[in-house]
Amino acid sequence: MWFIMAILTLSLWGFADLFYKKGNNEKDKYSHLKTGILVGLVMGIHATLYLIFTNTGVTFMDMLKYLPVSICYIASMVIGYKGLKYIELSISSPIQNSSGVITSLLLVLVFKLSLSTLNIIGIAILFIGVLLLSIIEIKKDKLNKQDIFNFLKIQVVFFPIIYCILDGLGTFLDSVYLDQLELISEDTALLAYEYTFLIYGVVVFIYLKYFKKEKISIKSEKDKVVAAIFETLGQFTYVYAIASHSAISIPIVSCYSALSILLSRIFLKEKLTIAQYAAILIIFIGIIILGIAEA
Repeated sequence: MWFIMAILTLSLWGFADLFYKKGNNEKDKYSHLKTGILVGLVMGIHATLYLIFTNTGVTFMDMLKYLPVSICYIASMVIGYKGLKYIELSISSPIQNSSGVITSLLLVLVFKLSLSTLNIIGIAILFIGVLLLSIIEIKKDKLNKQDIFNFLKIQVVFFPIIYCILDGLGTFLDSVYLDQLELISEDTALLAYEYTFLIYGVVVFIYLKYFKKEKISIKSEKDKVVAAIFETLGQFTYVYAIASHSAISIPIVSCYSALSILLSRIFLKEKLTIAQYAAILIIFIGIIILGIAEA
């Protein structure tokens, strides 16, 4: 079941990435904050419905306990939204999500987890595929010595890297909370995170609406709403994937960048090279090997 949840998460977040980019308005300096507001709103609605229909409870103390994980994820996502204003999706996504394989290796080292030979081969192939994507995209980005001191170019490089660090830390902590030490249940973690994101969204809404006098209209932000829905559904499947087998599900989920790139080629007309297609193929081979190993 965890493998199915991991594949679902990969698919849902791949489509979320696509709509995040489509909905990002480069002329709106608050576009990334507005995206966060809509994600918080959708997650709050989902958490409330989930709480009602499953009769699951979450307390303020649960939210505090899970707060370190929530902060890492929310901060990384907002930085990721901002980065999409300056960089193509096909460049930012593989760099950002290269954290997953590294986090998985860190879990194996810290908690002395034992993996089968086939699992190790699958993870290694995933790592090679994501690494190749990152290298290819960095080379494609037209950075040169004269651009090093250009602030915009510096943002292009560092937004995905900062995301990678924060998301990697959050993923590692999530595995500790849900899988390795079982400090919190999957249901409680899901509700704690989504309500924390809702609180963030409300605070930012108040800031933009009443302090910056910004107009916020859901009707004009349809792509962001769709992205928020895919993001929220992916969060639901992610929690259950990572709670069961974090060391393997994390690298699989992190490869949603490969799907994002394919979708960006189809819908955003971002050009791909033969090397990119080869790297994506390597990633899918790694996923197939992991699926066979756990069958």
